[in-house]
Amino acid sequence: MNLFNSHFILNNKRFGWIDYDRGISIILVTFRHCFEGLSNAGVDLNSYPFLGYINVFLFGFRMPLFFITSGMFISTSLKKKGLKLYANNRFKMIFYPLLVWGFIQISLQIIFSSHANSDIHLIDYLYLLINPRKEGQFWYLHALFLIGIVYAFFKEIIKLTLVHQIILGFVLYFLLSIIRFANFDVGFLMDFFQYYIFFAIGDLVSGLMKNDKTSRVLSSWKLFFVLLSIFLIIQFFFTQINLFNHSDYYVEHKMPIFFLLVASVGCLFSFNISFLLKRYNKFLFLRVIGYHSIHMYCMQIIIMGMIRIILINYFGITYPPLLVFVILFSGVILPIIIYNLFLRFNLWWFFTLKKPVEDIQFLTSNKMIS
Repeated sequence: MNLFNSHFILNNKRFGWIDYDRGISIILVTFRHCFEGLSNAGVDLNSYPFLGYINVFLFGFRMPLFFITSGMFISTSLKKKGLKLYANNRFKMIFYPLLVWGFIQISLQIIFSSHANSDIHLIDYLYLLINPRKEGQFWYLHALFLIGIVYAFFKEIIKLTLVHQIILGFVLYFLLSIIRFANFDVGFLMDFFQYYIFFAIGDLVSGLMKNDKTSRVLSSWKLFFVLLSIFLIIQFFFTQINLFNHSDYYVEHKMPIFFLLVASVGCLFSFNISFLLKRYNKFLFLRVIGYHSIHMYCMQIIIMGMIRIILINYFGITYPPLLVFVILFSGVILPIIIYNLFLRFNLWWFFTLKKPVEDIQFLTSNKMIS
């Protein structure tokens, strides 16, 4: 039985590099969540400083990457579906799983509060809507949904041009810097202000990314080695500054212009790697992982938390490198297996209100038998 749905994913009409790119991004996100979970659980990660260094080194560009790739499809989606259908689809595919899995995660944290790393109360259900940063990873789905809806409204109803959207994105981005400098907190608007520009950049470059000439440039080894050098230098300074100031968010919050550079180079380098992988059709597992990125994002905190509790409390494992490896691996693989099992048993509504017909048809066909 093909629990990863890989045959369908690798032979569908999606842009292969997109799946590669999202695969890279979600693995970086999973490592971050794994590291934070262990740190909050009191595991002595300081004895293995290379883990902390990697955590910061690969931190700066991964979330902007998700917003850029999402923004690449806004224009074609609106042209094909219109604003009403687009908004309806965004609710079914993004906001709905936030509500479902946010409710599940908070409920489990309350039930197993003696093992949880955070102080959870009934008010946290409301925070999913008004201040999702308090609920860990769900801020991303909240921001992605809100930015997509507002961007589409401005584009279709207000008739803002792409140039206007880019300008608006920069205004919001630097307005956020002023807000942070004044030590204000405007809840979910913080992420809206920060990532609107990256969504707009995605719309800006969408045409280029589908161009054959761009594809040849981005799948170039010459570009790879140039970007690798720049990436390593920039990430080195990004990491050193954050470590010196004892904050993973110092550059992001205090040095907005430098953070734009960090995010831009990191995203471009990730695109380059993704196009190269697509060119040679290598490491296909990354495409499968990327295809399931949103499903992984919804479930992985729950799964990694359970695996961490089992390993530490029941097996007595405290060796940090082993914990990181096992929990990271579990956070990547288990959500994919669970998602496909849910589809097989017609439980797709745990993840979306839009029935994934093609996935289900494949999973219930004879192709499932290996």
